[in-house]
Parts: sequence; structure tokens; C-alpha cells
Amino acid sequence: MKTMQNRGYIQVYTGNGKGKTTAALGLTLRAAGAGKKVFIAQFVKGQRYSEVKAIEQFLPMVEIKQYGLNCFIRNKPAKADIDAAQTGLREIKEIILSGKYDVVVLDEANIAVYYGLFSTQELIDIIKQKPTETEIVITGRYAAPELIEVADLVTEMKEIKHYYTQGVEARIGIEH
Repeated sequence: MKTMQNRGYIQVYTGNGKGKTTAALGLTLRAAGAGKKVFIAQFVKGQRYSEVKAIEQFLPMVEIKQYGLNCFIRNKPAKADIDAAQTGLREIKEIILSGKYDVVVLDEANIAVYYGLFSTQELIDIIKQKPTETEIVITGRYAAPELIEVADLVTEMKEIKHYYTQGVEARIGIEH
């Protein structure tokens, strides 16, 4: 089988289990260690999570930008949430098309689609335009079947057991 070392693929990490963003961050760390430039767009998220602080402090090969405001997940998104995500999607299109980054992570883009911040088709239209060598990683629960069809690699994180069912909140440095 012929390998395609310089081709970038479309990866999707989805499912109800913990680890989607963590897997994308692991790939980011590996890519940065190999001298690759990485851009991470965090949709929905607007809080300064520990990974944002670590990236800014320790990983000059990685740029991260948040396109979320406050966490609306328990409520309906406001117009401001939709506007922020739409702005992010427009910026991401330019970033992907620029070819400046070897890897582009669209963290929680599946959630943004699920909550109607932008459509599956808008997302697919952008990622289909990527330069051949650019790797795209899309995370979040509820990946649309159309996106799964377009992706080259799809991993589903499945929850078997989680301590949050016993009332454990997100812990700084572990989940937050």
C-alpha cells in the first residue's frame, strides 16, 4: 500500500465519552514537537481553560483562539453566541485556506453545529477547501452523519463510567 506522507487528513473525535479535546491536544503536542504549526479554534468555549494557559506559555508553534462566549450548553444559545461562532467560522476559513498551519483543530465544532451556531454544510464546505497537506481535526459530541462521511478518520469516545455521575465537578488541570 502506498503511503501519502504529505497529505493532510480530516479527523473527527466524537461520542459521549471524555477525551475528545484531550486527544486533539495530544495530537497538537505531537505536531508541535515535530516542528509543525498548529491553530486551535475553540467553538462554544470562552473560559480560559488550563490548556489555553499552557499553550500560550509553552507552545510557540501553537496558536489558540476561542470563538465562544459564556457556556450556554444548559440553555439555548443567544444571538451573540451565534454571531461569535459565525465570526469564528469565517476566520477559520481564511486560516485554513492560507496554508500557514500544518494542523487546524476545530474544537467543539460538532457541538456548534448541533446547537445551530452554523450548519454542517457550512463546516463541510470549508474543510473540503483545505490545502492537500493540511490536517483538520474536529471535536465534539454529535458529529453529523454528513461530516462522518467526509472524514478520513472518525473516533468515537464512548462513556463506560464517569465520576461526574457521583457529583464530581470538573477539576482544574484534569477536565478544566
